[in-house]
Amino acid sequence: MRAVLLPGSEEQPTAFCYQVNGSCPRTVHPLAIQVVIYLACAVGVLITVLGNLFVVFAVSYFKVLHTPTNFLLLSLALADMLLGLLVLPLSTVRSVESCWFFGDFLCRLHTYLDTLFCLTSIFHLCFISIDRHCAICDPLLYPSKFTVRTALRYIVAGWGIPAAYTAFFLYTDVVERALSQWLEEMPCVGSCQLLFNKFWGWLNFPAFFVPCLIMISLYLKIFVVATRQAQQIRTLSQSLAGAVKRERKAAKTLGIAVGIYLVCWLPFTVDTLVDSLLNFITPPLVFDIFIWFAYFNSACNPIIYVFSYRWFRKALKLLLSREIFSPRTPTVDLYHD
Repeated sequence: MRAVLLPGSEEQPTAFCYQVNGSCPRTVHPLAIQVVIYLACAVGVLITVLGNLFVVFAVSYFKVLHTPTNFLLLSLALADMLLGLLVLPLSTVRSVESCWFFGDFLCRLHTYLDTLFCLTSIFHLCFISIDRHCAICDPLLYPSKFTVRTALRYIVAGWGIPAAYTAFFLYTDVVERALSQWLEEMPCVGSCQLLFNKFWGWLNFPAFFVPCLIMISLYLKIFVVATRQAQQIRTLSQSLAGAVKRERKAAKTLGIAVGIYLVCWLPFTVDTLVDSLLNFITPPLVFDIFIWFAYFNSACNPIIYVFSYRWFRKALKLLLSREIFSPRTPTVDLYHD
């Protein structure tokens, strides 16, 4: 287990996670530092869970939001919400205490859910990029080409493929038997790092970058087409021009979300590859920062929506008021004042 040592602190890992042979060293921080870290992580978890819960509820509740794109956003928010609810609390304890106290079963389950939700997020962002590409580059065929049924197929694939992929590596011994020379020795008692080995570092890299390259290429094409549309928009009717502007704004907002995803996950992904080549030289503190920087991405999307989408702000205002109990509220048109 990587023991975390905070900058400027003088603690040394003199304690151990368990009083047994082969136990992982444990860094014991002053109580004040532990409380500050726990509080900061608790705030992050609350923002992640509540922000994404609101997205899930808003898209489900307001009928005008029942569109293919928004269903993909709902599924993405569900993955981020479950990450905050099921993964981050145990990750907080592991980071602060520098030990895993929850047993082998929960260790494997925690690793499975962590990997599942993170891969599901990148799959959904990739599918959303395809949706935006179709909406901007082929607007006339978009309503018939990208339907709710199509979005549901993408959602099933976005959850099913990561679930099967992660289960294969975590709950079967095929990889361990076939590629034993790539795997690290058994970790010390009190760690929970099932997948951090040389083979996983190489496998994780293309699993991240292939979807990212797809997203980047699609958004570059979207940018070119949107720029050309901006020059032609004066010749369009008012209603059609409004629809084009709305689609361009949605593409821009989701492009920002993809960019933030890349920024948050790039350091961790590159580090896992470099570590696999250089025998895990990353300092424990730096490694932990990379992990939490990646986790931070799950809290970003609702914040992006608040600043970018008028319908999101209007939905938030309605949900936090007494109007939410009105039978007419689910049919409110959030796109118009």
